[in-house]
Amino acid sequence: MHRTLPTFAEGKLLVEREGATGRIIFNKPDRLNAMSLDMWDGLRDALAFFAEDDDIRAVVLSGAGERAFVSGADITEFDAMRSTDEGIQDYNARYEGADAALYTFPKPTIAQIHGFCVGGGLAIALSCDIRICAQGTRMGIPAAKLGLGYGYAGVRRLRSVAGPAIASEILFSARLFEAEEALRHGLVNRVVPQDDLAEEVSALATTIAANAPLTVEAAKAAIRMAGSSEAESAADQMNARATACSKSEDYAEGRLAFAEKRHPVFRRR
Repeated sequence: MHRTLPTFAEGKLLVEREGATGRIIFNKPDRLNAMSLDMWDGLRDALAFFAEDDDIRAVVLSGAGERAFVSGADITEFDAMRSTDEGIQDYNARYEGADAALYTFPKPTIAQIHGFCVGGGLAIALSCDIRICAQGTRMGIPAAKLGLGYGYAGVRRLRSVAGPAIASEILFSARLFEAEEALRHGLVNRVVPQDDLAEEVSALATTIAANAPLTVEAAKAAIRMAGSSEAESAADQMNARATACSKSEDYAEGRLAFAEKRHPVFRRR
């Protein structure tokens, strides 16, 4: 049973917890969960909220309603907020701050995708560690149809996930990809029936949350760093985190639980 916690962006972002799993729900179904600027700010704040909670071991991001994960940025704001140099700079800085907060969030993140996953919605999904989508999902980046520039960080992330050829097709054509096509190109981990989506994601999040958090977080940091230009210089730092796991109380608990044929109880220390 979900217990509702504080809301962000005047209720357009809901925060819930389910055991050791945190949930962030984009809650503007009448606009297909299109991201307004305050929702980008709220996403950053919601992530900070969960980062400070040691009892939360994984976070799931999903969209309210039946039609969309996130359909992109709310273009009804563009005239007011993205029509001047100052407005564009402010908007981009706040969007990029939220995007970076999600990509660098230390705990595992899962995008639970259904319906439309477009533009900023796909950027959110690509910033998550794992993406599971329902049959019928449609995803893409329509920036070329709007004359809108797409930032380097987003292009680099798309390229690293899908490769240069598919990234080129997505950005150049601005078309929407069906779920099975997205799966073939590595944009999602798996495609499941709509009715099974929530259960599949919840089961995976529960499995992850039951594992040793220091080990999982060290693995996430190494995976993120391995895809960056700083990989070589960070190797010692990543190895030090792995060594710290081997010296942790959780490692001792894992060995003891294995010997005693029981489930381990990890405490992130």
